[in-house]
Amino acid sequence: MRIFQSALRELVRYPGALFGIFLILSLVVISLYTVVSLPYAEAINLWRGGESVWQESPRLAMPSWLNAIRGTNLPPTIALDSGDAESGPDANVTKTVEALSEEITQVDITFDVDYTYSGFPQELTIFIRADYEAKRPHVSFVWLTPDGREIRMSEVTPNANETYRISQDDRLLRRLRGEVPERALFADPNVAEGEEARPLHGTHQLQMTAILFEPDADVDAKFVAYGQVHGWAGTDHRRRDMTIALLWGTPIALAFGLLAAVGSTVTTMIIAAIGVWFGGWVDAAIQRITEVNLILPVLPILIMIGTFYSRSIWMMLGAVIILGIFSAGIKTYRAIFLQVKESPYIEAAQAYGAGNMRIVFLYMIPRIVPILIPQFVVLIPSFVFLEATLAVLGLGDPVLPTWGKVLNDARYNGALYHGYYYWMLQPAALLMVTGLGFAMVGFTLDRIFNPRLRGL
Repeated sequence: MRIFQSALRELVRYPGALFGIFLILSLVVISLYTVVSLPYAEAINLWRGGESVWQESPRLAMPSWLNAIRGTNLPPTIALDSGDAESGPDANVTKTVEALSEEITQVDITFDVDYTYSGFPQELTIFIRADYEAKRPHVSFVWLTPDGREIRMSEVTPNANETYRISQDDRLLRRLRGEVPERALFADPNVAEGEEARPLHGTHQLQMTAILFEPDADVDAKFVAYGQVHGWAGTDHRRRDMTIALLWGTPIALAFGLLAAVGSTVTTMIIAAIGVWFGGWVDAAIQRITEVNLILPVLPILIMIGTFYSRSIWMMLGAVIILGIFSAGIKTYRAIFLQVKESPYIEAAQAYGAGNMRIVFLYMIPRIVPILIPQFVVLIPSFVFLEATLAVLGLGDPVLPTWGKVLNDARYNGALYHGYYYWMLQPAALLMVTGLGFAMVGFTLDRIFNPRLRGL
């Protein structure tokens, strides 16, 4: 215990180690926050959900914080729901109901869209919810611009749940002379010829008029203008908020790296100690198995397991630990244990009758634990990178949202080629931060525990 207290006092003297500890603690805090605030089952359901789950999220939107860094004012997603019209007098949605006869009712819904952004929306969509028994309502849409122009959009006869995708309305596209609706409806008409189109700032209005043919019928709608920026991490090609994958990738990466490092290093050290102590055929068998294992290609074996058997992260973790037990570390530990075995206190332990396992676990192994710790810390990010590598190769766990899975999706969909740099840079940055934190702490611990490096 005194060794570790002394090492801790030495550790805080190195600024690099303190920075590494800060990075590791930050990752641990993020992991704890993620597990508590976003339970595993909920995260999996969200990540595996289709566009029905993410229907209000834009596709391939950049992170919102890029607006501040780049000095731009790109639009976020604007969602207005007539079901929230009762929320207060300042609501941007108004709904009025007028009875035209005993059977016919007119419902007018107005969406006020305050637009002050420098870019155009990605898409425009209206989600209609109609409540009727037999006769479907008739709904028409009109767009009013801040400068007084009125643009007729479309008329629909919706089902109980209908989606009117304004951006995909071919008739509206022809009426707008080939200009996509998300640009034409918001565009400033006073832009000179040859200049780049810009949005018209002010309050745009979407007026929805519904004629109901049953006395108890009703209709509501949600208007969504999908933005170019969204959330802290942006969205991917399936509209999923990548914050989920970046957050949950943290505890998964740390758990995989920690368990793999513990399982391989501790087991390797124990096997090496047992081989040295018993010697003879036990030591010879361990060395031969190690030499055979050293020529086995780990990554191709993991690829074969993922291709022909299972891509479960726990299966991969077990394979990594098994392949890492009889690694080159056994020969390193064996050389150290050969010196420890000849120490006087080992002879003293034998003299008073200590058993073989007692000597191995209480006298030999604790002697080299200080040497094990730096290697153990440095090994953790190597296993994190291994898991990410398997995911990038398409062999990651198909269920879990991980950093490597995000990188694989970005690579497969040509993120860099199409300019979606955030999609690839964010998980790559987290991988580098993880490696940097553990490397700085591990190298400092090596300098503390290795007498030949203390003066460096």
